[in-house]
Amino acid sequence: MTESASMAIPAITSIRPRPVDERGLVDRLRLTAVAAATFLLGVPALVLGILTLLSVALGPLGVGFVLAHAVVPATEALARLHRRISGALLGEDVEAAYADTAGRGFLGRPTVWLRDGNRWRDFGFLAFSGTGGFVISGLPALLLVTPFVHLVGLIIDGSWFWLLTFAISSVCPLVWWVVTPPLVRARAYAERSLLGHSRVADLERRVEQVEETRAETLDHSAAEVRRIERDLHDGAQARIAAVGMNVGLAEKLLATDPAAAAELLREARETTVSALEDLRSVVRGIHPPVLADRGLAGAIEALALPLPIPVTLRLQLPAGLPAPVESAAYFAVAECLANTVKHSGAGRAWITGEHRDGMLRLVVGDDGRGGASLAGSGLAGVARRLAAFDGTMTVLSPDGGPTVVTMEVPCPTS
Repeated sequence: MTESASMAIPAITSIRPRPVDERGLVDRLRLTAVAAATFLLGVPALVLGILTLLSVALGPLGVGFVLAHAVVPATEALARLHRRISGALLGEDVEAAYADTAGRGFLGRPTVWLRDGNRWRDFGFLAFSGTGGFVISGLPALLLVTPFVHLVGLIIDGSWFWLLTFAISSVCPLVWWVVTPPLVRARAYAERSLLGHSRVADLERRVEQVEETRAETLDHSAAEVRRIERDLHDGAQARIAAVGMNVGLAEKLLATDPAAAAELLREARETTVSALEDLRSVVRGIHPPVLADRGLAGAIEALALPLPIPVTLRLQLPAGLPAPVESAAYFAVAECLANTVKHSGAGRAWITGEHRDGMLRLVVGDDGRGGASLAGSGLAGVARRLAAFDGTMTVLSPDGGPTVVTMEVPCPTS
């Protein structure tokens, strides 16, 4: 169905009987045409429903996988058409919510389809469209046509039978006038319930997202723990062990060679300073002190100051944001700026930030060559880190630039 065709379908705003006028007649004739179209579409729906059952039954034999690759897309196309019809009748959008099959192979897609509750809702729609929906959609046209059929029979035959049936069916136009809007709307509501979002499906999808995010967060946390252990082992721990050895040797040489003991103590002091710097570096990797001292806005300013290109800042960020969110946002901005300096060839950059209606929104952009993406870059890790807080990251970076990275994280202020 084209956009112009969907616009020709009248939205059903009321099912109360209206006075018999031209507008009411035109609307009912249009609704009857829509009902007749959905009546005819019940035939392919019934066929697709039967083929769906066959594809599931023949799946173990391998034939079902081939059949499913024809049936499922056809069912999706038919369901999309009915969503547009029902949405136009109800004056709202009826949206699909299928499981993602991107990157799945020939055998992988049917497996996802089989587990997708919304695909089974499509099958329920096929069953409804070929049975009860078929009857509901056929009634308006049947009520409208029946008196004319009996009239033609009376003219041709002239028997008492046709006279009686014509007399009985003469009330059909009145019934048609009254019942057509509620019948068409009833079918539209049924299709919206079957084909639209369901609260259960939304909750199931949300649970899947939470489970995926939790797994990624645990992996990230485990990687951070290993990094901290490695940094402590290779840095501060080794230097502190060297301090202990130098102090021990100095104790032994203090009586016999005071000059050598003093040199060892000097090295121990310098090593202690280096160990302290290593510890500070580890702490900065966990939660930068500048965040605690100056807040997120001040920390972003500190990130921008040493960059070799000018950075325009427009930050309206309140104090009291949750510390984990501040830390994630800080490292996200740091990664974006690092990519700008290393890869973009930009002459300038800009950062905007605001907190409105419980949503933290940060935008980092540059006028570089573009071509940045989430795939296979440090930004992918940042996106996973933000996802732990239900945050999102979008990257707009066409070839030739500019690059604009938008990050949104829902968070309250204390």
